Amino acid sequence: MLKDTKLSVEAIEHGTVIDRIPAGLGLTILRQFKLLRYGEAVTVGFNLPSQTRGKKDIIKIKNVVFTAQDANRLALFAPEAVVNLIKNYVVVKKLHLTLPETICEVFRCPNSNCATHYEPVKS
Repeated sequence: MLKDTKLSVEAIEHGTVIDRIPAGLGLTILRQFKLLRYGEAVTVGFNLPSQTRGKKDIIKIKNVVFTAQDANRLALFAPEAVVNLIKNYVVVKKLHLTLPETICEVFRCPNSNCATHYEPVKS
């Protein structure tokens, strides 16, 4: 019997994989956390099969390694997500998210007249 080894999303040699994102939130996380700013290859999978949730989204960022602080900022949107650090195509560390006491620079004040829109102030 031939074992199905086809991956839904291409493996990366080195970088970060954000796994177990609730289905439909991958694009929100990609935009909200400006994951394209690194200038590295980003692969996003939507509505992929999940053994525990039915469906999930996944984001892979080549050559970018998240710190625990970077990862925990994601807990605001996807508290059950897991951030995997990859080296030589192998998961070398799994970061399970915990909500930090404060999260900076994720949201902007919705008031367009607010000084934080034009001044170098952290939100």
